[in-house]
Amino acid sequence: MALIGDYNIMPSDLDIYKPEKYKDNALFGPESRKLWRELIKSGWTDAIRKLHPNEPIYTFWDYLRNAYGRNAGLRLDHFLLNELLVGRLKAIGVDKDVRGREHSSDHAPVWMELKEE
Repeated sequence: MALIGDYNIMPSDLDIYKPEKYKDNALFGPESRKLWRELIKSGWTDAIRKLHPNEPIYTFWDYLRNAYGRNAGLRLDHFLLNELLVGRLKAIGVDKDVRGREHSSDHAPVWMELKEE
């Protein structure tokens, strides 16, 4: 099983271009982060952090002030995998080319590739 979607949580400083700007934001606050950690401890694996543990990867860029062009983004969209799928995880990423199209969403599609069983 996979839980996929826009969680509106920024789990760590690595998930924000400038963490200091979001210190008072509920999406980045201690309560949200605590709930995220509890979810992970309950047996879910963050697929992006599994394959890219130390890389800033963003899924959302605000249109204001050319945030996309400067890669000043946030990671709000998450792929959580149960233990059966974690072993099949082959690749995961963000399709930034789609995000760069005219009239696109602030969110870029996240994609995942699994190994055959």
